[in-house]
Amino acid sequence: MGGEGRLAHARSSGTRRWLIASVRELLLAVVLAALTILFVYQPVRVEGTSMMPSLIDQERIFVNKFSYRLGLGEIQRGDLVVFWLPGAPDKSYIKRVIGLPGDVVEIRNGVVYINGQPLVEDYVPAEYRSKDWQPPLRIPPDQYYVLGDHRSSSNDSRTWGPIHRRYIYGKAVFAYWPPERLGPLR
Repeated sequence: MGGEGRLAHARSSGTRRWLIASVRELLLAVVLAALTILFVYQPVRVEGTSMMPSLIDQERIFVNKFSYRLGLGEIQRGDLVVFWLPGAPDKSYIKRVIGLPGDVVEIRNGVVYINGQPLVEDYVPAEYRSKDWQPPLRIPPDQYYVLGDHRSSSNDSRTWGPIHRRYIYGKAVFAYWPPERLGPLR
């Protein structure tokens, strides 16, 4: 083989090695992304208006499924949690945690009271507040009282009662669609 033939063969061999390495890296990246989405973050589409204005109908968000499951984070008042409703495991719901285990939750004329103190809820605009009443309820161990932010349009713990911890599978953490809503959720 002449000098030009060896040079062409070397170029071809180098291109082939580069191509194989690139495909291998791309496949590794796809596998890692799939594992991350499968086990850590799950994309979810919001359906309905019960969480307005915090979340809008058809908004796309990421849910962190990892932190609650492994005990790396505790469920806190104000968290936006995603859960299955007992008796309807084929549908997920997203609501805000209002009452923690042991809390006494009461609603008077639409104002939420936690352990006798009014809860500051600046995320619920006046036009979304309801005028309902709920008698005091002590939240049992491992259960959480959840409400939608659009109180007059939400089916939540006022209807079904507290949600057991085992049904909560994630925390809504980041909005990615539509682009103008891109960013972390509070």
